[in-house]
Amino acid sequence: MAKKENKESINTISNDKVKSGDKVTVHYTGKLSDGQMFDTSQGRAPLTFTAGSGQVIPGFEKAVEGMKVKDKKNFMIPSHEAYGPVIKEMIIEIPRDKLPPQPDPQVGMQLIMRGPQGQQIPARIIKVETEKVTIDLNHPLAGKDFRGHQYGRN
Repeated sequence: MAKKENKESINTISNDKVKSGDKVTVHYTGKLSDGQMFDTSQGRAPLTFTAGSGQVIPGFEKAVEGMKVKDKKNFMIPSHEAYGPVIKEMIIEIPRDKLPPQPDPQVGMQLIMRGPQGQQIPARIIKVETEKVTIDLNHPLAGKDFRGHQYGRN
């Protein structure tokens, strides 16, 4: 169930289609192209965002455009309209002694790196060797195509 808000008030509008600037609320389930679920709003509050604002990935914005209240929709989002391709330059090796001594680095472990301006950058360990560790700074869903289902909007 979802709501559409205009700037003056909150209204349930049954015949209007979503367009840029509309505040939209949807329930959704996101799956990888192999069917593995990676996210859902079921069991929690629906997702609310302003269409056309860049608050969600471009493919999701496109999928919502034109929906009406209570519409249900299945759709595909190619990786270039989601989190983009895997960028090889964002997979880097660092000396193992640059990591804290504890916990012992393991493949799959998540790290938080600091950027030049102090911003937090998530990283995932993808290889551990005696002298070095390989980390991936790409978004965990980079390079993946999605299948999605929206349960409705208003």
